[in-house]
Amino acid sequence: MNFRIENNGVISEEFIKLGIADFESACQYISLLPYRRNTDKNDILCILKDKGGTCSTKHAVLRKLALENKLDGIKLILGIFKMDGAYDKRISKTLTKAGLAFIPEAHNYLKINDTYIDVTMPGSNYEAEIKPRLLKEQEIEYNQITHYKVQIHRDFLIKWVRTQQELNYTVDEIWKIREQCILDLQQ
Repeated sequence: MNFRIENNGVISEEFIKLGIADFESACQYISLLPYRRNTDKNDILCILKDKGGTCSTKHAVLRKLALENKLDGIKLILGIFKMDGAYDKRISKTLTKAGLAFIPEAHNYLKINDTYIDVTMPGSNYEAEIKPRLLKEQEIEYNQITHYKVQIHRDFLIKWVRTQQELNYTVDEIWKIREQCILDLQQ
């Protein structure tokens, strides 16, 4: 779904200033920004200020852009998937060292009708990378990518740790291993 960006809000205005006139061009621009943590995820403009972002900040800004342009059908999705070495080999060493096949990871992407769009990085592919590993999925809003997303993720990990009989880690220890995996992905 493509649409022309009208100057209907702060996000729309910033894309127009960048010479980006439509949604597909905005998606392409966002996908080309480096993957990295942002200085302030509560600031919807953080990916433009930081010239980079995470799956959360990149997709939240696109959801907000759609809302500013009166397109509610572009949904922001929170998926929890099995993040393993096949998903990205850069995390294999950390997972192997911890004795884990995978860690449940929270990931954001967009859903338009029955089509999923992942602009985390160029070449990100929901169908190949996330869908086969998907454990849970729910719709959220652009302003729920901070505390709410973390709480949903941690609640999932609490239940997951309880069901893994052979797992000798607490939720906090799993979170620490996960943090190392995220650092690995930034390399």
